[in-house]
Amino acid sequence: MTTLYTFESCSILQGGGSKKEQLFVVTTQYGDIKCKLYNDTPLHRDNFIKLVKEGVYDGTLFHRVIPEFMVQGGDPDSKTAKAGAALGSGDLGYTIPAEFNPAFYHKRGALAAARRGGAGNPEKKSSASQFYFVVGKAVRDKDLDRQEQKHNFKYTDEQRATYKEIGGTPFLDQDYTVFGEIVEGLELIDQIASVKRNRKDRPDKDIKMTVKLVKK
Repeated sequence: MTTLYTFESCSILQGGGSKKEQLFVVTTQYGDIKCKLYNDTPLHRDNFIKLVKEGVYDGTLFHRVIPEFMVQGGDPDSKTAKAGAALGSGDLGYTIPAEFNPAFYHKRGALAAARRGGAGNPEKKSSASQFYFVVGKAVRDKDLDRQEQKHNFKYTDEQRATYKEIGGTPFLDQDYTVFGEIVEGLELIDQIASVKRNRKDRPDKDIKMTVKLVKK
C-alpha cells in the first residue's frame, strides 16, 4: 500500500478553556455526523475551520475504511479520483505541528489527524487535511498498560473505564493528534466502516462528504 498519510493498522475528554467549542457536521449518504473541535488543539482547530470555510472537504471521499479500526477521509485528490484508484497520498503542501494532549485519547468516536509515518516525519506532524474517526474495538487493561510504558504517561481512571466500556485504538495515543470528537451520529461510522471495500480498503462505492460549520 502506497498511502502516505496513514497510521498503524478519536470520543475524547472535553477540551479545556472557557471559549465555546466549534461544532461542524459531516454529511454523507448515510446521514449526518455532528462533531466538535477542541480548543486545546488550536492549530488543528483553526486549520480545520479554515478548510471547511473554503469548501476543501466538499466532494472528498471516505477513502479508507476498516471495521473495528477507523474511517479516513479528507484526501483532496479523492474529489476527482477514478474508481478503484489508490488514495491517501494527497496533500495541501503543508503540515500541522503535532499537538499531543494526554486528556485527548483515541476512544471510539475520536477525531484525529492522519500523518506521514516513518523516519521521514520524526516530529509526527499532521496532514493538513486528512483526518479519521475512530471506530475501535474492545480494550483491555494490558493494552493500556503497554501504551503507558511506551510513552511514559498514565491514563486516568475515567479514561481507562471509558476505553473498556466503549473501546477504541489506544495504540495510537501520543502518536497522532486527537483534536475533536463525534457528538451525534456515532453509529454512522460503523455503517461506513462495514461497506464492501477493495484490498486497499477503499470502498467499492464512493462515500462522498460535505462539511459545514454550525453557527455558534
